[in-house]
Amino acid sequence: MSPTSTTKRLILIVDDDQLLLEFLGEVLRHAGHETVLACSAEDALKQIAVREPDLALLDIHMPGMSGLDLAKRLHADTAVPFMFLSGSGDSDSGKQAAAYGAVGYVVKPVDEARLMPAFEAGLARADEIRQLRRTELNLNSALAAGRETSLAVGLLMGKFQTDRNTAFEVLRDHARSSRRKINEIANQLLAAEETLNSLHGAFSARHKGK
Repeated sequence: MSPTSTTKRLILIVDDDQLLLEFLGEVLRHAGHETVLACSAEDALKQIAVREPDLALLDIHMPGMSGLDLAKRLHADTAVPFMFLSGSGDSDSGKQAAAYGAVGYVVKPVDEARLMPAFEAGLARADEIRQLRRTELNLNSALAAGRETSLAVGLLMGKFQTDRNTAFEVLRDHARSSRRKINEIANQLLAAEETLNSLHGAFSARHKGK
């Protein structure tokens, strides 16, 4: 089963239509999620300040601060992924959602049969983005914590022609499986490389002497 079908998430729903707000909340709660309802963008920001949701559903057209303006705030000031509730299903809606960094959009009028597949797809995309951010944060922390780790990552990138994230993940997983600290494994790699370089120099000297 997919993570989206087995893990309870906190979903923020923002819409000035009270009936639609309650309907969406009921559908998502029935699907096993926890919901927080907000009838305006300003109310949504207050809810987010208390607890950040795993995903936000934003109505694009609301009085006062629009859903697009709220999306800008979320993108600039938080790590909350969001989807749009759109009044039209044309290609421009999809382009607009992508341009604002949305993980998806749901077209009104909303019914459960169309909502859940779009919602699950958006939540899966949000999980992917969150994992990428987490990997990047872990990588940056490790590289900042020790020069040895940074050098070892560079060594693995060169040896195996791979990217920085993959090199770091392999190094980290090896450290975990051997129950050792990542900088210990990094030091071991660097020492082995230094030894190999020394032996290479010794072999070269012998060949030149022949």
